[in-house]
Amino acid sequence: MKRVTLQDIADELGISRNTVSKAINNSDGIAAATRDKILQKAVEMGYKQFSYVNSILASDEITSFPVTRQYQGEIALLTAAFLTQSHFASTMLDKFQREISQAGFTMNSHRVTKENLNTMTLPFTFRKDMVKAVLCIEMFDYDYCKMICELDVPVLFVDGPVKSDGRSLPADQLYMDNTTEITRFVNDMLAAGKKRIGFIGNYNHCQSFYERYAAFRMAMLMADVPVDGRYVFCNNHVGEIIESIAGLEELPDVFICANDFIAGDLIRNLFSIGKSVPDDVLVLGFDNSPESRIFRPALSTIHIHTQVMAFAAMQLLISRRHEPSLDTRIVHTETELIYRDSTRLN
Repeated sequence: MKRVTLQDIADELGISRNTVSKAINNSDGIAAATRDKILQKAVEMGYKQFSYVNSILASDEITSFPVTRQYQGEIALLTAAFLTQSHFASTMLDKFQREISQAGFTMNSHRVTKENLNTMTLPFTFRKDMVKAVLCIEMFDYDYCKMICELDVPVLFVDGPVKSDGRSLPADQLYMDNTTEITRFVNDMLAAGKKRIGFIGNYNHCQSFYERYAAFRMAMLMADVPVDGRYVFCNNHVGEIIESIAGLEELPDVFICANDFIAGDLIRNLFSIGKSVPDDVLVLGFDNSPESRIFRPALSTIHIHTQVMAFAAMQLLISRRHEPSLDTRIVHTETELIYRDSTRLN
């Protein structure tokens, strides 16, 4: 079978390949209606990022997430953080909510407070008799997450508690690919002669941070290049990191940061001690947040396909409702390395 390309989708719709690419990659500068039309066509044609949706559309039991006016119940979003427009999940949830509304579901957000975490209680707004499934984002306390898994409703974690000790939750889990593009980046830097590579970010914060750190370490190990511990900051505040960096006789060639916000703080604080990016050190972020494009210099980063994650989240939750006995699934969606000025090579 011929592999469907962006150009194929563009030809079907009579639009430019660039417009299709913007929709697929959730880029700026495209109307929501146009984006939805392109994504629907991508699903219909079996474009690689949405090929799993066709398997759902072909199912006898789960038919195309059917449009219905009959109320199906609530999908409860549990989160321990404020999900700002800068958070990768913001655009994902926008698409997810529109899709589930077509299938008769509502989505209500429930904030999990520190008191909830300490007392192992659900938010007072959470009504179990109304909830048909639970979506967890920015939920990283393992014991609390395990309690959620015992609610006897389908549960999906988008990211989740770190598994450094081998414990995994008894629920479906959805992640972005945290490994492939960091591995590629490390090898690109090594090929360019940049062998002093450091990492900034607490790998115990969440599973995604852990996987990004592990990818960095593994890529260095496989290339037989030692990691200098002076350039690795995993449990430090930004002020402590900058103080340590200022005391170094020489900077690393590159810092890989666990996300864009850490990278942005690093760039600003390096400037405060008279160091420049990319002249003194190169910096990579992760998430492709809106801010990453307007940092000075513009931040090299790894793009998360949030539209794809939205489709995957719906597929996992809906299929779990229809087949509760399925083995738990861990899904990683594709990411994309984006080079900008913060890693410009002289």
